[in-house]
Amino acid sequence: MIQRRKTRQIQLGKVKVGGGAPVTVQSMTKTDTRDVEATVDQIWALEVAGCDIVRVAVPVREAAEQLGRIKKQIRIPLIADIHFNYKLALMALEQGVDGLRLNPGNIGARWCIEEVVKLAAERKIPIRIGVNAGSLEKDLLQKYGGPTAAGMVESGLRHIRILEELNYPEIKISLKASDPLMTIEAYRMLADKVDYPFHLGVTEAGTPTIGTVKSAVGLGTLLAEGIGDTIRVSLAADPVEEVRVGAEILRCLGLKKDGMTFVACPSCGRADVDLVGLAKAVEERMRPYSNLNIHVAVMGCEVNGPGEARAADLGVAGGKGIGLIFKKGEVIRKVPEAQIVDALMAEVKNLVAEKEAEKAAAVDG
Repeated sequence: MIQRRKTRQIQLGKVKVGGGAPVTVQSMTKTDTRDVEATVDQIWALEVAGCDIVRVAVPVREAAEQLGRIKKQIRIPLIADIHFNYKLALMALEQGVDGLRLNPGNIGARWCIEEVVKLAAERKIPIRIGVNAGSLEKDLLQKYGGPTAAGMVESGLRHIRILEELNYPEIKISLKASDPLMTIEAYRMLADKVDYPFHLGVTEAGTPTIGTVKSAVGLGTLLAEGIGDTIRVSLAADPVEEVRVGAEILRCLGLKKDGMTFVACPSCGRADVDLVGLAKAVEERMRPYSNLNIHVAVMGCEVNGPGEARAADLGVAGGKGIGLIFKKGEVIRKVPEAQIVDALMAEVKNLVAEKEAEKAAAVDG
C-alpha cells in the first residue's frame, strides 16, 4: 500500500489535486490554440482516453482571446500555459480558465506579479510553478555548473517565495528534467521542504518507446514513494497516447482502479498463432473501451494461456489455427484463428451491454 505524501489541496474546476485526492492524469494540446475547433476536438479525444486536466499553450494575445470559447465547449479543467507576459495571464483569468502554469519570476516586475495574483485570488485559481532543467536562471546555472536537481529546487523555492510573500497558497509545483534520475532527485529534495502538491513529469521524454520508458521510470519511482499528485507523460506523439501511458502507470501502481487491464503473452516458440499480431489487433480494437472496467487477456499457447485467460473477464487462448474464447473462467467459443479478434470484440460488446443493464437496474432499484 503506497503511503501518499501529505500536501495541501487545491482545486482546478471540479477536480481536486493533493490533500489525499486521487492522482490525476494531465496532457497538453498540440493544436494552435487560436484554432478553437481543432483544440476542442483534441480535448474531447483526450477526455475519452481518460484525461482529467488539460493544458493549452497561450503564446500570443489571439490565443488568450479564444480561451473562453474553448472553456464553454469542454468538460475537464482548462489550464493556460503562459511565459513572460503577465497580460496574457490576466486575459486567461478573465476568460475563465481553471488554472495557470507560469513562473512568477519571469513574467515581469513585481507589480505585474501582484496584478496576476490579485485577479487569481479573487477567483481562487491555482498557479503551477513549472521549473524545467532546460530553462533554469542563468545565475543558478553558473552557481551549480549547469542544470542540476539542486538548482531546480532552488529555482522552485525562489518562485514559491514570491507567491508566499503575496499570501497566495493556491500553488502546485513541477520540477522537470529530461533525465529521469535528475527529476527523481529534485522532487525528493523539494518534498521535504514544502507541502504544496506536485505535478510530475519527465520533460522532453522523447518518442513513444523511449519516452514511455523514461516516464515510467521517473514517474513510477516517485509515485511508488508516495510523491506526486498529478502527472503528465510528455511524448513526441498524439497527446492521447500520453494519457494512455499515464493512466497505465497509475494502474500498475494501484493508484487508478478504473479502466481496462490488458495483458498479453510475450510469445515464444510454443505459440501456434501469430500472437504479436493478435495482441496488437485486440489492443487497437479495444481503444474505444479504454475507460471500461474490464480485464482482457490474449495468450498464445496451452502452457500459461488457459490459466491467464480464465483469470480475465474476457480472454483468448490460442491453439493451432484456432482460438478458445473465455468469459469469466469458462470457455464459451472455439473459433478459427482468422475470426479470433472479431469473436472477442463481439463478446466485449455483449459485456458492455450487460454492465449498462446492471447500472440501469441498480438505478431503478
